[in-house]
Amino acid sequence: MENLQLLKNEFEQMKSRRRGLPNICDCLMSEGYKKNYNDDPLTAKAKATAELFVSHEKYIYENDLIAGSIYGKFSDSYTPEERNKAAQIAGSYGKNSFWTNADHFAPDYETPLKLGVGGMIGKIQKSISRYKNNPKKQVFLNAALTAMTGFSEMIKGYGAAARQKALEKSGEELHIIADICDKIALGKPESFREALQLVWFIHLSFLYEGRYAMALGRLDFYLYPFYKKDKISKERALELVECTLYKIHETSVYQGGDDVVNIAIGGVTRKGKDAVNELSYIILEAVKNCRVPGPNLSARISAENPDEFLDECLKVIATGIGYPALMNDEVNVAALSRYGYKTEDCRNYCMVGCIENFITGSQPPWSDGRFNSPVYIDLALNNGKNTMTGLAAGPKTGEASAFDTMEKFLSALKLQMEHGLAEYMAVFNNEASRYDKTMYSQPYLSCYCRDCIGRGLDIRDGGALYKSAHSPCCMGIGTVSDSLAAIEGAVYKDRIITLEGLRDALAANFEGAADIRNYLKRAPKYGNDDPDADKYAKWFVDAHYDIYSRYKTFDGGGVYVAIASNVANIPAGAEVAATPDGRGRGEPLSDASSPSRGMDKNGLTSVLLSCSKPDFTKAACGTVLNIKFTDEIGGDQTRKKIASLFKVYFERGGQEVQINCVSKEKLQEASKNPEEYKNLVVRVSGFSAYYTQLSAPVQKDILERTEY
Repeated sequence: MENLQLLKNEFEQMKSRRRGLPNICDCLMSEGYKKNYNDDPLTAKAKATAELFVSHEKYIYENDLIAGSIYGKFSDSYTPEERNKAAQIAGSYGKNSFWTNADHFAPDYETPLKLGVGGMIGKIQKSISRYKNNPKKQVFLNAALTAMTGFSEMIKGYGAAARQKALEKSGEELHIIADICDKIALGKPESFREALQLVWFIHLSFLYEGRYAMALGRLDFYLYPFYKKDKISKERALELVECTLYKIHETSVYQGGDDVVNIAIGGVTRKGKDAVNELSYIILEAVKNCRVPGPNLSARISAENPDEFLDECLKVIATGIGYPALMNDEVNVAALSRYGYKTEDCRNYCMVGCIENFITGSQPPWSDGRFNSPVYIDLALNNGKNTMTGLAAGPKTGEASAFDTMEKFLSALKLQMEHGLAEYMAVFNNEASRYDKTMYSQPYLSCYCRDCIGRGLDIRDGGALYKSAHSPCCMGIGTVSDSLAAIEGAVYKDRIITLEGLRDALAANFEGAADIRNYLKRAPKYGNDDPDADKYAKWFVDAHYDIYSRYKTFDGGGVYVAIASNVANIPAGAEVAATPDGRGRGEPLSDASSPSRGMDKNGLTSVLLSCSKPDFTKAACGTVLNIKFTDEIGGDQTRKKIASLFKVYFERGGQEVQINCVSKEKLQEASKNPEEYKNLVVRVSGFSAYYTQLSAPVQKDILERTEY
């Protein structure tokens, strides 16, 4: 803890001096491009990447235990004109983005830890020899070699900087860092500290490339062999992990916001055995001590894990930081298995970004988008017309008066959804396919994906073991379920209004229809263990899976169902007319896979029963269930009861749960007095953040969630 506090103090000093300086990575890369204009674009890009790795300033904090900082990304040493010119040059060489699978990736850390950087270079050289008669693969592999060699030089540079810093400040830690850097620049890591240092350098190299949400993956799993054979104490390992994870917070220090770095712990091994180990608990302790919004810790909870693991997770959650998120291993492995991945690879999954399931180091980076499911209720009621825009946005599926049964209305709704996804996937695949695979090749990233080097192919061009995956995130399961239950009750059971009458009331945003709106609000609601509403949550998942399963990504990969929204339920709601659940025009939709806020009236047990009824093995990307407790769940007996609830929820098929442990009163006080609560961390939806830095609508959304 002592080193962590000293490092925190240094960060605070740096924040006041350095925040707001421009990013100069394009400028550093342009220096590499200038030297190599006559090379083919891929070779020039690799040399520019190597230049970036080698030439950025290697900043060492006085209290570093693990070296490597994004300090060198930011400087005022270039004029605005020079930065604009550099960006133009870099962009001309094919700057990767979300469309070209640039980030949201879980690297294969096991291979570089096993081989060392020198071994990775040797692996590339062997592949160059193997494909000596294939010009395309030669160019790609030589580019990978150039970038990896530049990475090796980057590590040496940090060693030299640590040695120089040691001359300015007495103490042995900086000398140890320098020696470790000298060793792992080419050699294999042997100790726990050496392995952790290499992992951080790899992650740091991605940050310099401008990649975002690059997961550290199963940190406890792949570092445990080093921890186990090392003579390092638990306390020393904890200190090293704390100081490493706190570096994730540097993004906030220099540019504001946080990098969403997902770490997965627990779960099972590739053979299906309990994977929880001493390092799992050390990581839990480390994130609790760091107490910042990142990393985005995810705990894989399996029936194979000891009860102690879940209890320790709840102890950390009880501090109020909102993580770890709890993931159901059995459901996630079964969901991924639907897409033809090997069972052992499914068991080795982790999460990227917020909650997105990912086959570690074996497929191109993740991408997703938004599928605004409640919109299609409006289209189905209005024969394909969107009443918010006035546009004919869907097929003509019939007038409301023609739907004399609930089944006919559901059929029209599904046809509207089918058309919506057809349009979505056409645009997505058209965009993703129009980028030249050579110009947008990523030879350095490919080094960390099985088996791009062995195949001599880029991560997006057949090098990865598995194809890309994509997910249009489904909005508003609660909004849709409650709306369908209300339609069935009001129109087809109680017959208090016709479907066309309901259509007109919605179009008028319930003006002059207060009685019908009150009825709709009293209708069965998802989250109360009410079969009349919950059956439509099951329909929601089944329908989306059926439609999504008809499509492939541009390279033939799967299109996953995700029921997660982050904060997109708010802007998505702004696009949706009034809905039959009583929600007004433009109001936020229900959040992720959670019930509509305030509609879960029967307690937490009923919420968990409702939210475990859909078949979430059809949601391979993942789901998010947000639960809000008062800040008093730290007692042993309380945690024991909560653990029992969640175990039953998972046994019944619940996929995920994440928890805020901050009382409504504290949130209200923080909104009134933000300066006094600037370090208050809350769970938003798929990530944690400082509450007072969230926008007013997001604060309101969290505040109005049901509190248990």
